[in-house]
Amino acid sequence: MSYTAKDVQKLRQTTGVGMMDAKKALDATDGDFDAAVKHLRVQGLASAAKRAEREASEGAIAVVRDGRAAALVELRCETDFVAKSDDFTSLADEMAARVAADGEGAVAEFQERIETLLTTLKENISVGRVIRLVAGEGEVINTYLHQQSDRGVNGVIVVVNGGDDELAHDICVHAAFAKPAYLRRDDVPAEEIDRERQTVEEISRNEGKPEAALPKIIEGRLNAWFKDRVLLEQPYVKDEKQSVEQFIAPATIRAFAQAFIGA
Repeated sequence: MSYTAKDVQKLRQTTGVGMMDAKKALDATDGDFDAAVKHLRVQGLASAAKRAEREASEGAIAVVRDGRAAALVELRCETDFVAKSDDFTSLADEMAARVAADGEGAVAEFQERIETLLTTLKENISVGRVIRLVAGEGEVINTYLHQQSDRGVNGVIVVVNGGDDELAHDICVHAAFAKPAYLRRDDVPAEEIDRERQTVEEISRNEGKPEAALPKIIEGRLNAWFKDRVLLEQPYVKDEKQSVEQFIAPATIRAFAQAFIGA
């Protein structure tokens, strides 16, 4: 053996792998420490390629506000056990902080850290949604992060024009609860609307609704569908007699972003 117990310990501390994996790496590289580190990374990435088809339905959401900018980062994995581990959540937090400061492209700087986690945690780990919003003149930006089992699971960023921090935060909390897919009706893709229109028309015809009444029935059902998906049209959670748009008037929402585990 061309290495010592201290070499094994140092390799474990550097890479985070178990004792047996560290010994195997040193055996495979004749005790060359740097080569062993590389060997573990290569082996980890090779195993990751095999794991890539496994569903990564768990993960952590991190949200960071830095002055007039805020960032949201989703880091995906396979199990909640990994998702709530310190190494995993810390990485997500660091990524969000860097994105808030430097832009969405900053996530590329963390590729080596992600590769290390692939080796040590032995799960399919990947970056999901990465979003950065910046408040302009006369705007405020606020965030909300719902946490569960020591990790963020539902994050929101809202940019409000003509409002204050409290209003922006209230809308963040609403969005976390109501999970809108779009800010306004015009943001919904036309093909998605067409599919829903066809569906509600078919349902209405199957119910035997009068032909003359179909246009009004279809529009009513489409409007209900929009209210479920469009933030501005949703009933505000603290006063469902008002839509979000009515609640915030005369302020307006310029942008919002959300990511949640399981989406």
